[in-house]
Amino acid sequence: MSTSPSFDPRLVPVHRVDSDLPAPALQQFQAPALAARFARQHIWSPELHSEPRFTERAMAPASVLIALVPRSSGLQVLLTQRSTRLSSHSGQIAFPGGKADPQDQDAVATALRESEEEVGLAPAFVEVLGTLPVYTTGSAYVVTPVVALIKPGFTLQANAHEVSAVFEVPLEFLMNPAHHRHHRVQWQGVERHWLSMPYRDGEVERFIWGATAGMLRNFYRFLLD
Repeated sequence: MSTSPSFDPRLVPVHRVDSDLPAPALQQFQAPALAARFARQHIWSPELHSEPRFTERAMAPASVLIALVPRSSGLQVLLTQRSTRLSSHSGQIAFPGGKADPQDQDAVATALRESEEEVGLAPAFVEVLGTLPVYTTGSAYVVTPVVALIKPGFTLQANAHEVSAVFEVPLEFLMNPAHHRHHRVQWQGVERHWLSMPYRDGEVERFIWGATAGMLRNFYRFLLD
């Protein structure tokens, strides 16, 4: 019987780092520039579309919120550490979000509802800028990333059953390809490839990887294009 290798980026050597790629211009990290970029209609190509499947269950639609929080130091990306009690992607870093419910009007409604349920972010404080192309996870979710600016005055209350921590990472850090590390392993005759973006948060090193890192990489391409 084949045993699945570890995909934890803390345990798998780094294959390469994209220090040679350009970073978006600093003005791209300003709220007006982001809004203008989403308003601009032109064709671009996401770099990452899907992960190799590791489950046979039916595909399910889902949404996440790439929440951009204005701070004096610049825009920050709101992220969560998933509870270790969850059956799927437990303990990993993720955007607020989850599976679509039948009553959700669209992908944006899913992202807003799930964000309020997970971290207590009220929809009234969310200004949606647009969406990025869907990203299909190995766990059979077809995820729509919804990008939004968060208005001042919001409060958060994490759902302890789903979230063990809520934190922020500078958008400029995540959009710098010098922080994008590539990992790969061979498994069942297929090369598995994924990204990680480790970030030092005080005394804690946050390992952003997998689908979250993949969607951030597409956001980088979106800003660069």
